[in-house]
Amino acid sequence: MSLAAVKRITDICLLVDNIENTVAFYTEKLGLTLRRRAEGFADFEMEGMTLAAWEIGHISRHTGVPDRPGRDGHKVCIAIELPSPAALDQLYQDLLAKDVAFQAPPANHVWNARCAYFYDPDGTVWELYAWLDGGPGDYHDPEKFNDATGG
Repeated sequence: MSLAAVKRITDICLLVDNIENTVAFYTEKLGLTLRRRAEGFADFEMEGMTLAAWEIGHISRHTGVPDRPGRDGHKVCIAIELPSPAALDQLYQDLLAKDVAFQAPPANHVWNARCAYFYDPDGTVWELYAWLDGGPGDYHDPEKFNDATGG
């Protein structure tokens, strides 16, 4: 069997510095429901998958995964599709009221989506997006892009 045969990711586990800060952020600010909690670990209810958080020091002690692999910068972006740009704008306002730190207000992008980006306490990038009229387009095609932008 190959990994391609599985065809489904069931869990995303974020490696975090402080599990208490992470649990507080995901439950209090994002409104997720805590499903399981153990020393250095928590996971949250999500539709169709599990979002987990594991304290980097804890996983390192128990599995040998290095505490810090020596690479800097963002390594993951978790995206959530919303049903409409209006729903995205409303969620943005709701999270902003809970002091979630966004990179910038929602904006329309060349890939035909309205997006907003925020960070969790460990700097994990989250993208909220909704497709604009016409849905996902082929923005890699210069002819289509120029036609869509008037350029």
